[in-house]
Amino acid sequence: MTNKRKIRMGMVGGGPGSMIGPIHRMAAALDGEIELVCGVFSSDPETSRRAAAQCYLPADRCYDNFRSMMESEARLPEGERMDFVAVVTPNHLHFPVAEAALKCGFHVLSDKPATLNLDEALALHSLVKDSGLLYGLTHTYAGYPMIKQAREMVAAGTLGRVRKVLVEYPQGWLSEAGIENSSKQAQWRLDPTRAGISSCVGDIGSHAAHICEYVTSSAISAICADLGSVVAGRSMDDDATIILRFDNGARGVLIASQICAGEENTLKLRVYGERGGLEWSHADPNSLLHKPLEQPVQILRAGGPGLSNAAQANCRTPGGHPEGYLEAFANHYRNFAGQVRARLQGRPVSAVEADVPDIHDALRGMRFIEATVAASTSNQKWVELQPLCALQGDQS
Repeated sequence: MTNKRKIRMGMVGGGPGSMIGPIHRMAAALDGEIELVCGVFSSDPETSRRAAAQCYLPADRCYDNFRSMMESEARLPEGERMDFVAVVTPNHLHFPVAEAALKCGFHVLSDKPATLNLDEALALHSLVKDSGLLYGLTHTYAGYPMIKQAREMVAAGTLGRVRKVLVEYPQGWLSEAGIENSSKQAQWRLDPTRAGISSCVGDIGSHAAHICEYVTSSAISAICADLGSVVAGRSMDDDATIILRFDNGARGVLIASQICAGEENTLKLRVYGERGGLEWSHADPNSLLHKPLEQPVQILRAGGPGLSNAAQANCRTPGGHPEGYLEAFANHYRNFAGQVRARLQGRPVSAVEADVPDIHDALRGMRFIEATVAASTSNQKWVELQPLCALQGDQS
């Protein structure tokens, strides 16, 4: 068995002005399993070098562009080169960076959505399949222990057959016109050449859709959508209301908005079955409300008694000690690093390590984004989502 060492990570993106880059780096470092060894942090080489110095990287491991990084790292001895790359750029670079990494033999952990469009997602699926390398997607909210608890309870039949799924994700940060003139984050998210065909659904609606499918273990099969550009002068959606149908027969509603003035990051999920419901809120992520039919409400707590193995494995502190966004992010990094380590040690991946959104989640996410935009502009009431097996040519 290979001697244990830290898993070596490279990073593309996440330089000065990035919101998500520092979060990825903190999450990757939290368990002491991963070390940042190289990177390209900006399209401007000098800016990238300054960022690398702030991360205490040697000058020769900061590269001018991601292609030279992949090629140079691949030429290093096996004991020095990175093991995987974290992709934390705006959306339009997700696919080319992942493509370059996979072609040079490196695993990939990417921010969502996986690509700029569905065609790129299909190409990425083929690359991952042909290379045999690992691919993960950081849908953060699936990393919360109590979301995993909800998933296990649904799978165990605690609710009976799932009937209704309600998810809402309101934010208020894009409520004012012209914010893109002062915010780098708003600027690229409202630019279709960098964000893709949707701002609101691509950015936060995709998270809401993923958490529905993750908890229910059911795929969204059809949608009826109303997307809008509420703030005058925008070419991209900043508000979305979507009616859902799932392949298990459940119905649902997804509300995502970036123009709900006064809201912060108010993700909330409710799942109802024949025998009760579950409720989770990002404002209190350590609690899961179980509402059995005609019985008192039960509150399950992270770190407390009665949790599933999956939930316990992703708790980091005793009950009553708050865990949050960074810990959920770190669960994905720790579990993905476990997958990489399993490859190095020639052993099977554990159930905990395997619990990271993957290339199939990437395909489902891009399928959902494009179908939602198409549904919103169509006169047809319901638009069916093409099955993944059909998209992949039955090669999944």
